[in-house]
Amino acid sequence: MVKYRHNLPQLGNDIFACYTGMDTELLYNRGIDLPGFASYPLLLTVDGKNLLREYYSNLLKLAREQNVGVILDSVTWVASRDRGAELGYSPDDLKTFNIDAIELIASVREEIGDLPTVLCGDVGPRGDGYAPSDLMSSDEAESYHAEQISVYYRTEADMVSAFTLCYAEEAVGVVRAAQRYDMPVAIAFTVETDGRLPTGMSLKEAIEKVDAESDCRALYYLINCAHPDHFTGIFSDEPWMHRLRGVVANASRCSHAELEVAGELDEGNPDELGALVGGLRKPYPHFNILGGCCGSDMRHMKSILDAAKSAY
Repeated sequence: MVKYRHNLPQLGNDIFACYTGMDTELLYNRGIDLPGFASYPLLLTVDGKNLLREYYSNLLKLAREQNVGVILDSVTWVASRDRGAELGYSPDDLKTFNIDAIELIASVREEIGDLPTVLCGDVGPRGDGYAPSDLMSSDEAESYHAEQISVYYRTEADMVSAFTLCYAEEAVGVVRAAQRYDMPVAIAFTVETDGRLPTGMSLKEAIEKVDAESDCRALYYLINCAHPDHFTGIFSDEPWMHRLRGVVANASRCSHAELEVAGELDEGNPDELGALVGGLRKPYPHFNILGGCCGSDMRHMKSILDAAKSAY
């Protein structure tokens, strides 16, 4: 049964933990091969499901210890038609994966989600989120992403989030597709070391363009898959900043190009990352969705939440 779709708790002021670093953890620290950087095939086996359940359970336990809300993101970031086809999966296969991914996080919430726990169906870029080519128009993006979002509409997912988007037209398409199915939607852009999207557009311009072309229907925006050093220099007191609701940061200061060829995981410094991300609550008290992306684990998440709670 849908719980929060029409009353999302993270739209208030309370802190919510968001963790999207599971894939790099599985690949580098657990030694699990993830062709196409896809975690959703783990849903095919009991052992795979139990491993994913472990990650979600650990996040919920940390949230309980910290007395914060949590957003559980499905492992479906690349479970869309084109990227699934590269792995040999049909549209029907992907539909099953997307349903099963939501059912998994719903079951974890049912078991131990005694604090506000939002179920989020994840969407990712159609192509490479770090080196975009063959850019879609907004209409093309809407048509493409509607296929995956239509599946979430029929599940217990409370919302949709599009992570690691790198150009505005794709984000517009995602928001419009979510509108079509009356699904709340958040957009998370990634940025390069200069704080700009991989296409060169500024984050301000991207947010303003998406809002202008989708009637401001995105719930909020996030920055993800970048280190705080890469983007805090672009922050300002301008109105667009109030559309940002948080940061899900990389542990590493490396660029995307450097991370792509890295032979081992750069975990950075958990305490330092915590201070940088959690500390954003002080100058930007409306930032209440905070967490870790590539290279992070529960050490980083704890440090982020500790710093966020003590920010003011």
